[in-house]
Amino acid sequence: MQLIDTHTHLYLPEFKDDLDKVIERAIAAGIERFYLPAISNKHIKEMLALEKAYPEHCFAMIGLHPCSIKDNYKEELKIVEQWLQQRKFAAVGEIGLDFYWDKTYTVQQYEAFHTQIEWALQHNMPIVIHSRNATHETIDVLKQYTKKDIRGIFHCFGGTIQEAESIIECGFLLGIGGVVTYKNAGLAEVVQQIPLEHIVLETDAPYLTPVPFRGKRNESSYLIYTAEKIAHIKNITLQDIAAITTTNAQQVFGGSNRKHLLANT
Repeated sequence: MQLIDTHTHLYLPEFKDDLDKVIERAIAAGIERFYLPAISNKHIKEMLALEKAYPEHCFAMIGLHPCSIKDNYKEELKIVEQWLQQRKFAAVGEIGLDFYWDKTYTVQQYEAFHTQIEWALQHNMPIVIHSRNATHETIDVLKQYTKKDIRGIFHCFGGTIQEAESIIECGFLLGIGGVVTYKNAGLAEVVQQIPLEHIVLETDAPYLTPVPFRGKRNESSYLIYTAEKIAHIKNITLQDIAAITTTNAQQVFGGSNRKHLLANT
């Protein structure tokens, strides 16, 4: 059985003391690949070092997270553009809109989102979307690109079935993580209605830890609890969940392997 964690921040300081053991536990649990979304220039060095240390398992993305968009966003975007010109990445991400914490840079978030989508199209790469308190706004942006064959993952989906259907219509997969295990989240009821061919699995580690470890640091080995929950919801085997979601992930990332992502730096 093979599982893929399509969204995990294993390069963050939360893992600095036991990173090797975290990865060992995940591989032992059947999680063979870890896709690493970028946040800002601050952590690119650590992210690429992790990819280099585990070349058969870790795959870096590049992008500017909407919460990282501040006064210096143009300089940050320039760094993303330079990296895209230097080497291959698994995706442009995580990018998108976040109106939960602050709306000061709303205009700039939209500008950065559009700019990075265009770069993804130029490089024929998928995008990985972060959206918080901005689902409808994000969908409206994606609808502008449906004729250009944009593809990717709507990370940490937690919306309604109607929103799920709109995202799927835009050609995107839904990233489902630990929230599906939360009793009062309502996501389990939505996932039950979503065909598995539109779902990939993720942890968003170290965040959004699934039950039974909620409240503690999340890690990629805990992806198994999300997979088990979805298997229960769908009334199918864990092996079926693994097979289908792994195929979905491989398709969106183009079957990424080290042949495609060589020339690190």
